[in-house]
Amino acid sequence: MTDTSIIAATNLGHAYSSIVALHGVDFALPAGRTGLVGANGAGKTTLIKILLGILRPTVGSANVLGFDATKQFLQVRSRIGYMPEGDCLPEDITASEFLIQAAGLAGLPSTAARQRASDVLTLVGLEEERFRRLGGYSTGMKQRAKLAQAIVHDPELVLLDEPTAGLDPEGREEMLELISRLGGFGINVLVSSHVLGDIERTCDWVLMLDGGRVLRSGPLSHLVDADMVAVEVVGDTTALIDHLAAAGANVDSSGAHVYVSSFDTDPFNLVRDALAATNTGIWSMGPKATTLEDVFLEGSGE
Repeated sequence: MTDTSIIAATNLGHAYSSIVALHGVDFALPAGRTGLVGANGAGKTTLIKILLGILRPTVGSANVLGFDATKQFLQVRSRIGYMPEGDCLPEDITASEFLIQAAGLAGLPSTAARQRASDVLTLVGLEEERFRRLGGYSTGMKQRAKLAQAIVHDPELVLLDEPTAGLDPEGREEMLELISRLGGFGINVLVSSHVLGDIERTCDWVLMLDGGRVLRSGPLSHLVDADMVAVEVVGDTTALIDHLAAAGANVDSSGAHVYVSSFDTDPFNLVRDALAATNTGIWSMGPKATTLEDVFLEGSGE
């Protein structure tokens, strides 16, 4: 674990009998907003449970905010918040009562707990509904209430498990806006989601899991490359590809389509010069933005 990472794992593995959920997982996540992505069965839920101290890893170690998640789970839990995916709210109390209890369990005195509950319910847009029983809440309101309880004690880090699950388009937009705002309050975020577009909109760093292994881990800006040129070539692409590769470009192709990127040089200039040098004709040419879905599918081999 580096001095600047807030969550890290070293050779982390966990098995449920003969089923291996995590295998040789290594990563270090910086402060900020990180997206945890992967298909169902990738190991996301298992990883979150280990970070919370609910599961003990079969091998390896995980650290959260400088504490061993297995041996020092009480120190970890006192500094983090957790928004679970499932419907877990008590139905017979109001949102205000629920938040006051949650703040009290985190150690806030009674007066401070009441004030904090009021402030957080206002923040998530439930100020007018705070005296309604949670059992009468809509799905969107329940998601907001779960987020509120996760941050009512002002944690250093919050783990959000599928925070937009079940929300309509308007509710999704509002939830994503709330997640984006958490950094302004000094709260680090780990968002677990299978909706890659949500991660692209809210996160700065991405941890991808596939089959219990780390597929990618890095800044979103590096994984999602907007500086790629897509060229549709007339005729054979070989000469163009060879020239671009010799010039140091990163080149991929599919049929008549050639995709070009470069860390050092403007790829448009590389393509322009290569087209002139090889006398290659094209049908079209323009920027190609790589999405997280492209990165995931490429890395997983699908």
